[in-house]
Amino acid sequence: MSDIRLFQIPEHECSYLTDQLASTVFVDPELPISQALLSDLSRIGFRRSGEHVYRPHCPSCSACIPTRIIASQFTPSRSQARTRSKNQDLSMEILQPLGTDEIYALYARYISARHQDGDMYPPSREQFDSFLLGDVPTQRFLAFRLRHKLVAIMVADELDDGWSAVYSFFEPDLAARSLGSFMILRLIELSQQRTLPYVYLGYYIKDCGKMNYKLNFSPCQQYRDKKWAIIKAR
Repeated sequence: MSDIRLFQIPEHECSYLTDQLASTVFVDPELPISQALLSDLSRIGFRRSGEHVYRPHCPSCSACIPTRIIASQFTPSRSQARTRSKNQDLSMEILQPLGTDEIYALYARYISARHQDGDMYPPSREQFDSFLLGDVPTQRFLAFRLRHKLVAIMVADELDDGWSAVYSFFEPDLAARSLGSFMILRLIELSQQRTLPYVYLGYYIKDCGKMNYKLNFSPCQQYRDKKWAIIKAR
């Protein structure tokens, strides 16, 4: 691990916190991504986006905290049990990454309805392909259907110690189903079925509403000072 080249980009406006500057360290993009490498990097706080593996490296801020669920010890809350129950009519299939018209159309509807204020709007085929169809051997699409209609996709990496949730998108008109939470619950179940200990959720950011839901899943750990420690549930 010590011989991996890292590249730091200049400071730029933070995408999550106002009035903050951000900087990111990237793993050498010429280094092929393998399950072993990505698993090792995930254990020290790195994340994957497209074909890039990175972690925040901000000089004046440490708000982004790597977070993972201890799947082997997870018990759903009452709210999570209700979410699981109301989605029992969905079927799930694990796919290799696909760029079908059906999947892209769902992605485009989701971005247009939920993220008009973000840098992924407006959606495009080029953006979709770059973000979700790269040469990443660990990547899987968990496709959820309601009576044969595609309603949600969880993009996840299959690691040697669990699953890593990379991105998810779903039918905007089905917000009442809490599909984002449901897909995380299904990742936890997959880890449990395969006797894998963790589900990696990415970075928890306390003051960002889009990123602070991660402590809703208990027990979980956060990576600080080069070690993982259990965090109390909210």
